[in-house]
Amino acid sequence: MNTSPSSSGAERTDGSPVQIGALVPLSRPGWIEAGRHLLAGLESAVRDVNDAGGITGRPLELVVRDTAADPRKAAEAVDELACLGVAALAGEYHSVVARAAAARADALGLPFLCSSAVLDALTEHPTYWVARLCPAQSHGWRIYADFLLGAGHSRIAVAAQPSVYWAAGARILRDYLAPRGGTVIELDMGALAPTAVCDELVRHRATALLLLTGHPEPAVSIVNSVRRDQRLAEIMIGAPAGQPEFAEWAALLGDEGSAIPFLRYLPERLSPLGVRVETALRERLGEAPSFVAFEGYDTVAVLADVLRSHGADRARIAESWPHVAVEGTRGRIRFSRTPGISVWQWAWTSVQVADRDPAEPHRFRILHTG
Repeated sequence: MNTSPSSSGAERTDGSPVQIGALVPLSRPGWIEAGRHLLAGLESAVRDVNDAGGITGRPLELVVRDTAADPRKAAEAVDELACLGVAALAGEYHSVVARAAAARADALGLPFLCSSAVLDALTEHPTYWVARLCPAQSHGWRIYADFLLGAGHSRIAVAAQPSVYWAAGARILRDYLAPRGGTVIELDMGALAPTAVCDELVRHRATALLLLTGHPEPAVSIVNSVRRDQRLAEIMIGAPAGQPEFAEWAALLGDEGSAIPFLRYLPERLSPLGVRVETALRERLGEAPSFVAFEGYDTVAVLADVLRSHGADRARIAESWPHVAVEGTRGRIRFSRTPGISVWQWAWTSVQVADRDPAEPHRFRILHTG
């Protein structure tokens, strides 16, 4: 393992805080609502850890940095947090940002537990410094592809913006669906206006349109255009990346935002811990917590367990990933080496395909599980 001079400092007994660096998108162009839920989960868990006595008597403290969906800014934050002496990194929602943070953490020898970024290739080569809670993109999106096939969709258009993440998603869908009789039609949103998408859907005889685009734009404009085009009354709109999970989606789209299936990483029933945490998160957020908030909570729960058992030495934290066994809000968390994944991976939390009920847009329906 790579180590830095600050990675193996002696354990302190003076009651000073044990610090965790938290990477969170809190400003545009980051997905602010996702960042707010992630931070709420992280902070709620820190409060619970400290209420239970902290880390062998020392308080746990988050040192939060806003990544704003900017890979360069995230890498700079990792450098800063490493110099500040944090024991480990936590968080991040955007995959391309988490990839930059993971590369820098690996280079510095700083443990990083990624909460919510699903890109399979989180690092270019295998690393012992990085672990991940959320499922890899290939795992979740193949489950989504099974849902599409089961719903009778074989001609599937993807409205995609240029991005490593969106390109990976389109490739996963294409590679999985093609041997099973499905066709993926890629619509380049770098060249098409949202209104032009409708003509392309008609021309290609697509029965489903997947939004592989940023939120709120152009996703909201695409939905509005498609919903109002009578030629496309029967087409299914989907959003595997999870945009409809958040309240902002319903606020911006109203009824037009319902019946749009998306991926979420929740079991059908939360654990007893999950039920208690859900109540606390709802109070903190003023709304129903998303799966991202639970990911934040579980991230700190794992790191707190590791810190209690192995101390705040960075090398020992990284060495502990294969020995983790923590009861989280969504099940028992263990990390392993998974084929095709370069980091320590929880394989896997439960995956749902859900949507907002057209009759009650604030209620979710579970359509498929995997």
